Amino acid sequence: MNVRIELSYTTPKGTETTFSSEEMRAKKALLIAEDLERTGRMKNLKFIDHHENRWNLKELRKQMEEIKTEPHHVTVYFDGGFDLETNKSGLGCAIYYEQNNKLYRLRKNALVEELETNNEAEYAALHLGIQELELLGVHHLPVTFIGDSQVIINQLKEDWPCYEEELAKWADRIESHVSNLGIDAEYKLISRKGNKEADQLASQALKEIEITSTSEVKA
Repeated sequence: MNVRIELSYTTPKGTETTFSSEEMRAKKALLIAEDLERTGRMKNLKFIDHHENRWNLKELRKQMEEIKTEPHHVTVYFDGGFDLETNKSGLGCAIYYEQNNKLYRLRKNALVEELETNNEAEYAALHLGIQELELLGVHHLPVTFIGDSQVIINQLKEDWPCYEEELAKWADRIESHVSNLGIDAEYKLISRKGNKEADQLASQALKEIEITSTSEVKA
């Protein structure tokens, strides 16, 4: 979770001003705020997230303790492939997250028949990842979504326009789902080689090899 700090500060001679920081990891914000608190000249401190939710110091400490037991620091790799011969699509996603001070990896794929293009399959793979996040209970947290499709990543970042009606529907569906979960989404483009795990899951789906697994990742 990312937050910014807002506070009032009074100098030893009584001059007062207000400060607002850049967004940072909540853990880092807590460390800075606790250090400022020791000066005895700080007041009206608030932590504010991207959705304008607000916490005081005590509330954010409690929030961070609760987050430890829930999935957080989440990264989703996704990939989709469309087979022209069978008119079927393979979807794959690999989700990495922390919970109870441990790192986990969730792998999921799916074979679907109602899509018509590779770009639709890419969007559907991303949507599969978001559905898995909802099942995990991920909400009101930053999540990084990583894929190798320039079209999907750039459209969702709004760097490229979306003229195709079906793709626009997928983009709207994803943005709505992300918004409903309170997820602060970041989209990153990587090479196909860098997205090998999600690509393999999508390929396995096209071969009707179903994958659903969650395992701890050793450091």
